[in-house]
Amino acid sequence: MKSKNLNDVYPEIIRNLPEADIPFKGVHGWISQAKDHQVVFFDIEPIGKVAEHSHGPQWGIVIEGEMKLTIGGKTDTYKKGDYYYIPDGIIHSAEFKCRSRLIDFFADKNRYKPKS
Repeated sequence: MKSKNLNDVYPEIIRNLPEADIPFKGVHGWISQAKDHQVVFFDIEPIGKVAEHSHGPQWGIVIEGEMKLTIGGKTDTYKKGDYYYIPDGIIHSAEFKCRSRLIDFFADKNRYKPKS
């Protein structure tokens, strides 16, 4: 089923996954949990900057919207269809000026906990 309504980007099978407990207002995510990794389907409002941080390896793709992503001091703009890789322990930050949807694979199986 094709939809142009941004509120319908994620189908019910995704929205029925456990919602991630994310400490940023305006960021929602649904976790697909495996024994050795997580996949998170993000819906991010125009929240501005996400502070520098680091964690295990992360690979992601933008499916709607746009973000500025700084990885190890180098900043690029990522739009629909662009993908990125953040190596283990590398300092990174992001900026969101419009609503964006991303799918991220985290090698850290406990990157996000489900909301209680």
